[in-house]
Amino acid sequence: MTGHNARRTVTANITLSLDGRVSGPGGEYDMSWIVPHATTSRSRDHMVAVTGAATTALLGRKTYEGFAGFWPAVADDESAAPQDREFSRWLNAVEKVVFSTTLETAAWDNARIAGTDPATAVKQLREQEGGDIIVLASTSVIRSLLEAGEVDRLSITLCPELVGGGARLFTDGPSASWTLTSSDVTESGAICLLYDRIAD
Repeated sequence: MTGHNARRTVTANITLSLDGRVSGPGGEYDMSWIVPHATTSRSRDHMVAVTGAATTALLGRKTYEGFAGFWPAVADDESAAPQDREFSRWLNAVEKVVFSTTLETAAWDNARIAGTDPATAVKQLREQEGGDIIVLASTSVIRSLLEAGEVDRLSITLCPELVGGGARLFTDGPSASWTLTSSDVTESGAICLLYDRIAD
């Protein structure tokens, strides 16, 4: 872990392909290759476990809009997987901080538009009472926090797919060392990995 305020661990949660992609060659919404791996029981268990201690979720605009259009109603959907209903209830209740230069308001319960950049917002949040802070699948926010050294934990679901094109999470930037603290192979062959940052 870093030397930051240990009261609020910052976790970056993302799904990656074997070639490091967050989306496919068809563009930023080309993520059909993720679905078979995200919908396994163990993958769902991992999502519930990694979000459970967090009381603040950080979201980019596109992720926020996608999540807000789908997840709120899942909590009361009796046909949904139990883990999805639990995740939905958590999402509805958690503080949601949205990073956007175009949105003026966020209508989802407990959501607000950040008035600053991700690194500054995290530094402010670390000084406040609360549980962990988690970034949910928002590549731009994760990159910004990695560059600023404000990520304590990486939660990566590594899918056994070579996508062959599309956006990558990792670009050239500051180096850091990480230690593996947890791994679990899902029914589809994806691996849910947790890495904690090694203090400089």
